[in-house]
Amino acid sequence: MASYFSIQQRRLNTAILLYRDPSAIKALMKKHHFNDLPCMPDSGLTPGQLLAGSQALVHSAGQSYVEYRGIPLQLAAAAGVRFAENFGGRPAVIIGLYDDNDRLTSVHGRYINTLRGQNKMLTIGTGNGMISVLNGLPTEPLIVVEGLFDALSLALCGWSCVAHIGRWASWLPSVAEGREVWLAFDASKPAERDVIRYTEYLKGAKIRRVLPPPQCKDWNTALKKRGTGALQRWLQHHLTEKGYA
Repeated sequence: MASYFSIQQRRLNTAILLYRDPSAIKALMKKHHFNDLPCMPDSGLTPGQLLAGSQALVHSAGQSYVEYRGIPLQLAAAAGVRFAENFGGRPAVIIGLYDDNDRLTSVHGRYINTLRGQNKMLTIGTGNGMISVLNGLPTEPLIVVEGLFDALSLALCGWSCVAHIGRWASWLPSVAEGREVWLAFDASKPAERDVIRYTEYLKGAKIRRVLPPPQCKDWNTALKKRGTGALQRWLQHHLTEKGYA
């Protein structure tokens, strides 16, 4: 397993050197920018109204969906996941994104059913927030993942984290200043590009990289393929290992 991580680390080091040019970093930031609508197009509802009009997961299609993803109902509900029967025309599990002052900025929905050509997700709001699970931002080390179900998968293993869902929070560099930050992004080329830009913009933090287990593209896939116990052991070993990052 050491060779697996040494290869990944060499790839990361090489990529960082190649992308030190500020113009390249800015291009990457622009590429990952999302123009989320401030309110739901069909109803005009704001993020706060969308959350207020949603229902608890229990006994809903949302409960079946989160359990299908390997997440216990109690954990998802405690994290703030709710169910919306009509979220832009389709049923979805939804959760709020918050800024560093705990103000709601957006609501993120993951559709429970998708057909070919349909979006899997929809985010409504002004942006500049993150999903926070368990203790989230204040916890040491600060762990950043990509998606909602990545965050819930780590939480099931006892690790607090935040999820960026492909959006940039302008306040993150100040919150991360002087801290150890683990980038627990997916095992993919787009994720490695995200590692590059986060490494550049979080210059005041000690950046570390942790990957999902081999043959697992993300943390929820790892949870479903390997089980909670195996994923707990993987995280415990690699998030407490100080030598490779």
